[in-house]
Amino acid sequence: MGPDWWMSEYRCGVAAMNILISNDDGIQAAGVRCLAAALAQVGGHQITVVCPDRERSATGHALTLHKPLRVDPVREGFPPEVQAWACSGTPSDCVKLGLDGLLQQPPDWVIAGINQGANLGTDVLYSGTVSAAMEGLLEGIPSLAVSLASFTHQDFQPAAQVVLMLLEKLSLKPLEKPMLLNVNVPPLGLAEIRGMVLARLAWRKYTDLYEKRVDPRGKAYYWLAGEVVEEEVDPCSDVRAVAEGYVSITPLQPDLTAYAAFESLQRWGLSAFGF
Repeated sequence: MGPDWWMSEYRCGVAAMNILISNDDGIQAAGVRCLAAALAQVGGHQITVVCPDRERSATGHALTLHKPLRVDPVREGFPPEVQAWACSGTPSDCVKLGLDGLLQQPPDWVIAGINQGANLGTDVLYSGTVSAAMEGLLEGIPSLAVSLASFTHQDFQPAAQVVLMLLEKLSLKPLEKPMLLNVNVPPLGLAEIRGMVLARLAWRKYTDLYEKRVDPRGKAYYWLAGEVVEEEVDPCSDVRAVAEGYVSITPLQPDLTAYAAFESLQRWGLSAFGF
């Protein structure tokens, strides 16, 4: 089977969809503009973009509760058929506002990205990109969180084409129920990508370091640094898949319950409520 099988499996086109796009890199980010343009070029889709007005990476699922959210229309940098908004809030704010305040009807998909940098392994717990997509799933809408696994690679076109192919496949074989698919694309040309694979989240560990610095007024502050301990990565994980040139796809869910721990905890004399 040739390396391009995953690109040529479907060529039937995608029915017109209503799509809400967000991100955590901000409305000016190249990734979200590339994705919106690629979807608009297909034609027929109703595309709404609601993104933070500035960089809001690693904000997790934070919401703005103690001050108003403000939105402004953005026209420059987007195709004329795309309705784009800059929001003063977090990525999760953007999706909630889009779903409950700006759109006239629920979208068929929520897509977060294309993020600059990977969202692999346990990093998804901090990711504003993944949280934006999760907000869509919490409202019963299938969602994609899409990341380009590089902080320096600037060609988002292959990742945008991966999104188009995924939507085509999913339109022909729809999901049985809404879910969030976390998608990480290696920084390669489309012809160099080896395929799409399902992969579990890696247990990603860091050697964290808080570097102490002193500001011009003599007051101390701290800057988080550190590196990933890659050698502890599961060989069947999303991190390994991307490193070997595959697009990794990991279904995620909001239920964080550790069901496997129930049995050991019941040894304390606790009973499982409702089981």
